[in-house]
Amino acid sequence: LIMANTKSAKKAIRKISRRTVVNGNRRNRMRTFIKKVESAIEAGDQTEALSAFRAAEPVIMSAAGHGIIHRNTASRKVSRLSARVKAMSA
Repeated sequence: LIMANTKSAKKAIRKISRRTVVNGNRRNRMRTFIKKVESAIEAGDQTEALSAFRAAEPVIMSAAGHGIIHRNTASRKVSRLSARVKAMSA
C-alpha cells in the first residue's frame, strides 16, 4: 500500500475514490439495461425487447461518453443487441 506524501496526491486519491463509485454505478446501470433486453429476447417477447432496447441504447452510449467503455465497444454492443431484436421479427 502506497501512501501519498503531497497534498495534491492526497486530494487525487480522494477524487479517484469518488469517481470509482460513480463509474461503478454507471457501469452497473448499463449492465442492468442490457440484461433487460437479453431477458426479453430469451423470453421471446418482441415488444418488450424492442422497448428495452430503446431504453438501453442511450444508456450504453452515455456510458461511452463518460469514458466507462470505449465508444467502439458501445457501438458494437448496441449493434449486436439491435441485430438480435431485429432477428425476432424474422
